[in-house]
Amino acid sequence: MQVNVHAAKTNLSRLIDRAESGEEVIIAKAGRPVVKLVPVRRQARRVFGSAAGQIVFRKGWDAPLSEKDFRVFLGR
Repeated sequence: MQVNVHAAKTNLSRLIDRAESGEEVIIAKAGRPVVKLVPVRRQARRVFGSAAGQIVFRKGWDAPLSEKDFRVFLGR
C-alpha cells in the first residue's frame, strides 16, 4: 500500500501494525515514493558459553612472535 505523508502522520499507528504483519507500506511525497516502513527483526539473544568445547587452542597459541615473524607481521 502507498500513502501520502499527511495520511501517514494521521494513521501512523495503523500503518505500523500493517507493516509488522508483513504488508509493504510506502510513504510518498507528492505521489513519489520516498520511504518504506518495514518491521525491525529482533536478533536472538546470545547465550554466554554457548560455544564451549567448540573452540580449541593449540599449545603455544599465545607465545610471542619471533623477531622474523614480527617483522613480517609489520610488513618490513
